[in-house]
Amino acid sequence: MSALQIAAAVVAVLIAAGAVWGRRRLSGERKLLAAGLVLVLGIYASGALSALPDPKAIIEDIAQALGPWTYALVGVLAFLETGAFVGLVAPGETVVIAGGVIAGQGEIELVPLIGLVWTCAVLGDTTSFYLGRRLGRRFLERHGPRLKIPPERLTTVEGYFDRHGGKTILIGRFIGLVRALAPFIAGTSGMPYRRFIPYSIVGTGLWATTFCVLGYIFWRSFDRVAHIAGQAIFGFGVTVGVIVGVVVAYKRRAEIRAWILAHERHPLVRPVLAVWRPLHRRVFGPIARAVLPQLRFLWGRLTPGGLGLELTTAVAIGGVGLYMFGLYVVLLSGDPGPTPLDRELLDLGDQLRSDVAVDVAKIVTAFGSFPVCATVIVATAVLLAVRRRPAEILVLVGGFALIYLAVQFTKAAIDRPRPAAPLTEFSQSSFPSGHAAYATAWIAAAVVLTRRLGLVSGAALVIGAIALAAAVGLTRIYLRVHYWSDVAGGWGLGVGIFAALAAIAMLVQHMRHNDRQRAPRPIARARR
Repeated sequence: MSALQIAAAVVAVLIAAGAVWGRRRLSGERKLLAAGLVLVLGIYASGALSALPDPKAIIEDIAQALGPWTYALVGVLAFLETGAFVGLVAPGETVVIAGGVIAGQGEIELVPLIGLVWTCAVLGDTTSFYLGRRLGRRFLERHGPRLKIPPERLTTVEGYFDRHGGKTILIGRFIGLVRALAPFIAGTSGMPYRRFIPYSIVGTGLWATTFCVLGYIFWRSFDRVAHIAGQAIFGFGVTVGVIVGVVVAYKRRAEIRAWILAHERHPLVRPVLAVWRPLHRRVFGPIARAVLPQLRFLWGRLTPGGLGLELTTAVAIGGVGLYMFGLYVVLLSGDPGPTPLDRELLDLGDQLRSDVAVDVAKIVTAFGSFPVCATVIVATAVLLAVRRRPAEILVLVGGFALIYLAVQFTKAAIDRPRPAAPLTEFSQSSFPSGHAAYATAWIAAAVVLTRRLGLVSGAALVIGAIALAAAVGLTRIYLRVHYWSDVAGGWGLGVGIFAALAAIAMLVQHMRHNDRQRAPRPIARARR
């Protein structure tokens, strides 16, 4: 037996002895908890875990047997980690890294795997969130006092998630126990789903990409990369704990300062102060004055509500959009043939075809043409210029210009043939759909106008713009000038570029605002 197994056996014996000794005073829940701890420690001490089969060999054998169905296996396990709390007993990184390893071996593709893990992780978080919303709060209200969770503590948890729920969801995705429980507790605490989902999308996207790519790069040494990933996660958790401690100390700095001053003559405190005071005056003080405003801004951007939620939402939308575009670029680079849903939607359009519907589709599809969308951008920019909103003008005009250039470059690079028997005129190659990409200008203009000009029917305006952009894309399929993948790639490109530029604009505006606040004000001349 190893030293750890001996220690586990000793602790199990002590817990069992304590439970037997105080069995009359222990509640039923504590007896069950003690029995569970004894069982887990006993299994570990017996060495039975070391006799379990190698997870790498199991996953590789299953992958070879399943082939493309490996996607489903990894996706289901990524969902179950938070959707069914499997992450409490099994680290989810192992499965995701294993998926990357299998992709490195050539059994499956990396980019679709990342998208699948990302989607399943978001769905798992959402399931856990709504389980907490439906079951958790009712359970805690009914049984909380018996579990030592009084209403006052539940109110404290709700207040915490109201202030720090976004940070917990985002950062906790990389900490095992927090990842498994945070969505459930967020739902239990009453955190609104509209605040929860942007942080979940960003966190799961970073998590899926990180560990899939790790497995893909180091696929020849699964055990080593899994060990390194475990150490990195442990180090990340320790770092987060240290940061939380520093933040708590900063918030209580007045109390700490008062205690230190009250004990400044103590033999242990006096030499520390003798070194600290000149360092603080000459080094740490100037650094803090320069860095703290930016750190406060970044900290605030991870906080639900206000600009924090806006920035996180923009990052989430931009990430999803650009991923969708990149996914189809990868899929079509080697083989520009049909992808899933391409043939099916074209056939559906053929079944629904009529002369009247074709004429209507030609009218609707014109709203996604470059001249029409460029006119919308110019008109919106003029309205924003009247209101002196240069940042929004740069986002709209610059974003539309980037979309145009990206469409032209990608069409020339992919050079995908159009579908057979088109019903309207077209130019250049098929991927991506320029009309679908340009039509996102309607959405960007609606969001900017609603956000800045305070239109009463803002929600209806944005919903109408989304419906129009969707209709433009679908008419391109109906008129047989584009495949579904062309349209989806165009939507992803347009939305991704506009959202990414919006996030950058928010950051730049804040930094400029901080610079103006820190600039010294001119001293007013005294009256003679």
